Amino acid sequence: MSGRREVPVTRLTPSESLAASRMVSVEVPVAIEFNGIGYAVMMATPTDLEDFAIGFALSERIVTSAQEVTEVEALELAQGWLLRIRIAEACFAPVKERVRLRVTDSSCGLCGIEGLEQALRPLPRLQPQFRLENGAIFRALAQLPDHQPLNRATGGVHAAAFCTPDGDIRCTREDVGRHNALDKLVGALARAGVSAGEGFFLLSSRCSYELVEKSATAGCATLVTISTATSLAIDRATAAGITLVGLARPDSALNFTDFPLICGENNN
Repeated sequence: MSGRREVPVTRLTPSESLAASRMVSVEVPVAIEFNGIGYAVMMATPTDLEDFAIGFALSERIVTSAQEVTEVEALELAQGWLLRIRIAEACFAPVKERVRLRVTDSSCGLCGIEGLEQALRPLPRLQPQFRLENGAIFRALAQLPDHQPLNRATGGVHAAAFCTPDGDIRCTREDVGRHNALDKLVGALARAGVSAGEGFFLLSSRCSYELVEKSATAGCATLVTISTATSLAIDRATAAGITLVGLARPDSALNFTDFPLICGENNN
């Protein structure tokens, strides 16, 4: 089990695009079963999964001590990982009350597999509506602090901004959760009758898979984040035709999907 993966990227500056590579953290769906009942699907790095299983059971208050977890089996499947956790029967009542998927025979793992498939449902394939110059990304980045009043006051919230193809920020929403900020932005655009495909999203966060999925559902084919992307975010963006740019800083950024949407003066 590895927690990292090297991916090809294109390093962007305001004037050029250069081939490079980057190590990213691995993010995969991990389905969790207790005594054969599917409980949840979490997105996680597939390392130390036995520790994760026990810690999750404790955090969810399903067990009160590690000794009440009698067995943990981690299975790698095509869709992700399945954690089969056996707990003492005396602890099983909370699972029955909060179960999210149907009961199955614990020997077949069907419940966990179904949970993994539901977590990675097909995304719409987007077609870009414009070409984006490298400079537009950096213009939007320079403007972002002026559109974060709540963060200026608290220093503790994320922003999601909708930017025009030339890099002007037209709408921004803030929230303590990066996914909540993006939901707010999508809602604001919908209420205003603005198509997300007419511009790009800029987020003050790292990019995990759910931000890609929200962007795809909204119809936005270009997503820029100021921190890095996970492996699953890159895979899902590639599947959806989304140009995913991460580690966007004042002097450079990385294009993780390398779709022919971004162009600079010197493309190598």
